[in-house]
Amino acid sequence: MTAHIETRSLIARARRHIRRTELRLLLAGLAVFGAVWGFLAVMGEVREGETARLDSAILLAFRRAGHLATPVGPRWLQEAARDITALGGTTVLTLVVVLAAVLLWLHRRRAQAGMFVAAVVGGDLLAEAIKALVGRARPELVPHLDMVYSSSFPSGHSAMSPIVYFTLAGLVAAGEGRRAQKVLLIATALALVLAIGVSRIYLGVHWPTDVLAGWALGAAVAVAALLAVHLVAPHRRETGAVAPVEPAPGA
Repeated sequence: MTAHIETRSLIARARRHIRRTELRLLLAGLAVFGAVWGFLAVMGEVREGETARLDSAILLAFRRAGHLATPVGPRWLQEAARDITALGGTTVLTLVVVLAAVLLWLHRRRAQAGMFVAAVVGGDLLAEAIKALVGRARPELVPHLDMVYSSSFPSGHSAMSPIVYFTLAGLVAAGEGRRAQKVLLIATALALVLAIGVSRIYLGVHWPTDVLAGWALGAAVAVAALLAVHLVAPHRRETGAVAPVEPAPGA
């Protein structure tokens, strides 16, 4: 009788887990679809020139009237913007990816490490291909306060920062047991991504729609990567259970 009850309880728990998993997969799929749709919509508007007025208005809002070389805010804010934008640059992101991949590998999460690196490399190649396809010029409306070398659409910083930080936050959160820790990780990654994107506009090196498209593209790649990890190489968190101690002989 007891065995029958335990079996029924196990089946019920398995069914609840399957339902939760199906819901998560559905939500992840919808998130990827929505991000891709948003990216394509912005790209279409940009190529048709429909965003020029809005882009210009937002870009000018970050500069002092009559002194377009000077952004709004105190001097320390300008320095902070350069520091923040560096967090989405190639050097910092490469260091983060290498360190994270090595740590995942050492923790025997090797499939996840491989998928993380693949998502970053694939996302970078995709962003560069789109830059070449669209060929949008950098803003000339205001002086640039940072060095730039490539086309403007989409923003590489805004695309790569969610791929790195969202994917990494999702992988680390999978090993956390408390909801507060998971929320903190996701919120920190979100704050970083938003700050990096806004800094690109503040420094005058990207149109706002470049940043918006970068966020959409990066989020799509990040969610797709986490979805692939969940399906192929899920992380099984330790339960913390302690094995019973065998009594000593003669005890």
